[in-house]
Amino acid sequence: MKAYFAHETAVIDEGCQIGAGTKIWHFSHIMPNSQIGENCNIGQNVVVSPEVVLGNNVKVQNNVSIYTGVTCEDDVFLGPSMVFTNVTNPRSAINRRGQYTKTHVGKGATIGANATVVCGNDIGQYAFIGAGAVITKSVPPYALVVGNPARQIGWMSENGYKLVFNKDSRAVCPESGDEYALRNGKVSRLNKTDTE
Repeated sequence: MKAYFAHETAVIDEGCQIGAGTKIWHFSHIMPNSQIGENCNIGQNVVVSPEVVLGNNVKVQNNVSIYTGVTCEDDVFLGPSMVFTNVTNPRSAINRRGQYTKTHVGKGATIGANATVVCGNDIGQYAFIGAGAVITKSVPPYALVVGNPARQIGWMSENGYKLVFNKDSRAVCPESGDEYALRNGKVSRLNKTDTE
């Protein structure tokens, strides 16, 4: 008996690895040799191409295309209708299957609805990509980026709140109480508050 759920309309090709507790919904296609971790949610009409790797607790909303070359760490959120690319110079008449460019999405990152990630541009852990953004360069950890082309407008906490840094370059997440520091253009979490 399968340890995951797949709706009867979903297509699961041979050679996939799918973790326990994962749910795959209507009309989605999981292609050969892809790996999906535990407790993931794959929405309606999602394509997971061959050799894609998704960590644990990844949430993929409806109409998302995840192409070969993409890896996502644990706790990544992929918003409705966002898309990855995997070739930088596609032409219909030229087969570039051997030239797929890799894209890595770090732990806890959020990519908003209708965003596009141009291949080869990695997304740092806990980065937050606004809806409709077009990613044309790599995004640092904890960065908040919006627009086309995407530009950074701030920093986000691991809980998804915009961080406001004081004169000492410190900020506190209003939800978790976790403290962050901004040093040399990089954000790091200083502590982890037990909120449970």
